[in-house]
This record gives sequence, structure tokens and C-alpha cells, in this order.
Amino acid sequence: MSLIISNIALHYLSKKEETGEVVLRLGPDSLEITTKIEKFVDALHHIYNGKGSKAYGHFSAMPAEGDKARFVDIMESYLSEVQDFTEFSKQAANLLKNELEKYELAETGYLVICHYEYMGGRYLLAAIIPVSEHYSVDGELNISADQHLDTARLQLAARIDLFDYQQNAEGNKYISFIKGRAGRKVSDFFLDFLSCEEGLDAKEQTKTLVQAVEDYVSVQQFDAQEKQSTRKELLNYCKEQKDAAQDVSIKELGEVISKDTENSQDFYQFCQEQSYPIEDSFPHDQTVVNKVTKYSGYGAGISLSFERSHFGQDVVYNPANDSLTIYKVPPNLKEQLLSLLQAQDKEQQAQSTQDF
Repeated sequence: MSLIISNIALHYLSKKEETGEVVLRLGPDSLEITTKIEKFVDALHHIYNGKGSKAYGHFSAMPAEGDKARFVDIMESYLSEVQDFTEFSKQAANLLKNELEKYELAETGYLVICHYEYMGGRYLLAAIIPVSEHYSVDGELNISADQHLDTARLQLAARIDLFDYQQNAEGNKYISFIKGRAGRKVSDFFLDFLSCEEGLDAKEQTKTLVQAVEDYVSVQQFDAQEKQSTRKELLNYCKEQKDAAQDVSIKELGEVISKDTENSQDFYQFCQEQSYPIEDSFPHDQTVVNKVTKYSGYGAGISLSFERSHFGQDVVYNPANDSLTIYKVPPNLKEQLLSLLQAQDKEQQAQSTQDF
């Protein structure tokens, strides 16, 4: 296992239904890092990485109110060994409790704070994991209910890249966090708890990257096959970086997609000369990249998806009458359509017989 845990703490936050008071139950002073704990954090790490709706930011420069310590202040005390992890996690839990009391939200559960290393990176993860009930039946067919940590519903979580923070405290992307669900502000109090401000816009950066690649293959006068091959190289590189929880690097990408020909310009150099508003490296939005080789859409009970290379040939769109014509229907779809036609024919024949 590539994950190494330095420290981990677990605390519980709940709300009294009658008064709305937030109750904090502090966990043990130290958790033994067992194999089960390692597997749990490893799973949590991969669940967090798999969340596509993440945004990026940095600690606010605004001072704390009165004599209150901010999250970054108590974190610094821990990192500089002024206080131990247990005290840091308890102070952090109380900060979160105070923020939660300001909001009329039922977002409670177990607060996990974990300092760990993964693939050479050092991270501090803070997450509220909701609790769900599950049921079991014993040999006597007695039903019993119990609770479990519902990591699949993880929505309130943030992770600090400690290497990035300590080497570039003026940066704008060393904190990542899961964005709030559509139409809700459930992540607001969590950002206030961290004193975090949004910084780098991963989606806009990725859109700029995709546009830069499209401009590059056009300027280099690649043929249709070379263009599609370059797009697939971009897609595969970004997927690999996402799986490894690594940023996209324009220089690395240039080594992947730049063609080894006399007339071909290096992609990184191309981006520098064109002055695209893009960072040399940044965490990307995979959903944006996925669209470079494939078009897809759904609505009104219709779902379509096809490779970009088929557009204008096997798939033709007519904007005049808003119609899409598909040639070379996929065999499995064709089989279903033929079965549907046969069924319709039988229904019509049966109806005709009844009419007579």
C-alpha cells in the first residue's frame, strides 16, 4: 500500500432536534493505526479523488475575529510541532462546531482529520462522513438495525496539499474541496471553517487547455487521423494524471502530443508563444477533457454518444430542421431496432385481424 498515515482523529457532530444545538463528542486522544484504519483511509482517499465536482482555493488572508484562532493558525502550530495532533484535531473540531451552529443545516456526522502521505505527496484531509442505517438478520430471523459510515455520500471534504502549501503559500490551488450540491450552499460553512477562499478555476483552465490543443493541431496542419490521435493522447494523459491524483503539466503533455517531425512545433513552446491564460500545471476537470474525442447528450428520453471522428460522415447534423442522421448503425442497436419493428408489425397484423 502506497499510503502512509502520520496521524488520524475521529470526532462526532450531532444536532439536538428540539433546540438545534450542535453537540460535539470528541474521540480518543490517539487512534491506533491498524490495517483496518489504513484500508479505510486508502478507500477515503480514492473516493475523494474520484469526486469530479471539486474546486480549488487557498487560505484567506483575512485575520481572525478577536482572539479566535483560524484553522490555518492551529494547523501551523501542529506542523511546527508547537502542539500535538490530538490538540490540533480537537481545536479544529470545535472550530467546525462553531461554524455549524451558524447554519440551519443537518449536515452532521463523523469528522475525520487525517495527515498522510500518498505517492510522495503529503496531505491533510478533513471530512464529515454522514451516518446511515443498515439492517441485518440473524439465524433466528430477527431483524436488527445498526449504523455505518456512508462514505458513498461524502460531500463535505477538503484536502490540503502540504507540499504545495509550504512551498508556495501565495498559491491559489493548494486546497481542494468538494463543491456543494446543485442549488444548495452546504459547503459554505465548511469553507468558513477552513477560512478558505476559492482560487484557481479548474474547469476554465481545462477549457483553455482543450482549446490550446485544438489550435495546436490546426496550426500544425495535422490531418484528420493525426488530430484524432492527438486528442486521444490528451485524453489518456489526463486520465492517468487523475488516477494518480496528479496535476496536468503543460510541459509533460507537450512531450506526449508533440509530433517528432521537422515541421512540428513543441506544444509547450506553442502555448508560451500564444500566451494562453493557463498555469504551467493545474488540477484539471476530467469531464471537460472527455468531450475532446466524443460527443454526447441526453434529454427527453433520448441519449446519444459518438466518436468525434464520425461527425460529418457517419453522423450528420442538419441545423435547418434540427435533425441528426446516423449511418452505419451499431450492430447491437440495429438488432434491437429490427426486433422492435417486428413487434410493431405483429401488433398491426393483430389489430387488422380484430378490425375484420
